[in-house]
Amino acid sequence: MGFFDKIKKAFMNEKETQPAEIETDETQPEAEVEDKVSETQPVEQEMTEQTQEDSFENEEEPKNNLEAESDPLTTVTPVIHAEERVDPEIMEEQAEEIIVQEKYEKGLEKTRKTFGERLNELFANFRSVDEDFFEELEETLIGADVGFDTAIKITESLRQEVKLRNVKKPAAVQNTIIEKMVDLYEAEGIEENNALNIQENGLTVMLFVGVNGVGKTTSIGKLAHEYKQDGKKVLLAAADTFRAGAIDQLVVWGERAGVEVVRGNAGGDPAAVVFDAVERAKAENADILLVDTAGRLQNKVNLMNELEKIKRIIQRELPDAPHEVLLVVDATTGQNAMSQAKQFKETTDVTGLVLTKLDGTAKGGIVLAIRNELHLPVKLVGLGEGIDDLERFDANDFAIGLFKGLLKVED
Repeated sequence: MGFFDKIKKAFMNEKETQPAEIETDETQPEAEVEDKVSETQPVEQEMTEQTQEDSFENEEEPKNNLEAESDPLTTVTPVIHAEERVDPEIMEEQAEEIIVQEKYEKGLEKTRKTFGERLNELFANFRSVDEDFFEELEETLIGADVGFDTAIKITESLRQEVKLRNVKKPAAVQNTIIEKMVDLYEAEGIEENNALNIQENGLTVMLFVGVNGVGKTTSIGKLAHEYKQDGKKVLLAAADTFRAGAIDQLVVWGERAGVEVVRGNAGGDPAAVVFDAVERAKAENADILLVDTAGRLQNKVNLMNELEKIKRIIQRELPDAPHEVLLVVDATTGQNAMSQAKQFKETTDVTGLVLTKLDGTAKGGIVLAIRNELHLPVKLVGLGEGIDDLERFDANDFAIGLFKGLLKVED
């Protein structure tokens, strides 16, 4: 089942579960109501008489039967078939999936609402699907931060589909727009790996990069908390030694998560801190090492050179590390996040994105642009401010959360 089919199914289930409105005819004469009540009385009387007869028959049964039923030796224990038993782990996983999907739906509420308003405005201004409509649709999609190239692809695909299927009604056109967006989103992510590269045996090293203020340190703290809850030995490395207060901020998050932080002096050598952190992680048989890095130096060249130096230090001790280089970007910045991703992708080996503050923006369409134009997998998303609100990116949950409420009932 494709993404769009799943969204339609979720949409139809939502419609079916809505309580039906009970229509009452307030003008109905009281006499008719009384007649209907009287019509039901004989049936109720028959049922009462039958119940009484059954109770009389039960009273006539011999008392020995009652004594036999109470005898422990003759008590029949009900048989519970294996297929009727529900595995508690499966129930827990299903409950967790529902919670995560609800987080996506809530986190994408602003994006969904804004995009819906844009579509409503678009259809209010056009009575027919003509060339002006398609040009305006392109502007609408670009304004929703899906990206220029993505907007062009969706519009061209829609133009062909409208001619092929002779779609005219607004509800059908809107559903087709969403279908084309979902199809493109799904097609671009066929070989995409959204899972984190965790080593089953040995130390996993993750390097977090990105400009200041996007939520790097917060994301590291939340991820550390999650792994700690899973029973893993986690260490943090405070390699952002240039920003005032960065080390202290990571230490606070380390205390919240209950994990230790390897740190040096403010203004010191970040690579030296990383070296100490790797040595300590190896000595203590740690499972996860999360490295915070500087977001800005004197210029971009210096920043990228510093990141390359850190990677060399790590690889000297662990040749196959770092196992993830995660670029953290702020979803609220929209196309600026795209620009940052392009710059970092050109200068360092980014393996995936952490998209923060997705719940606080109407620019969630940036995920479509990132997937279509950069082909970088989104691996983690921030769907709230709580310590448990950093979630693994799930393409299916994202698509449902973004589009489900926008489908229309077609005549």
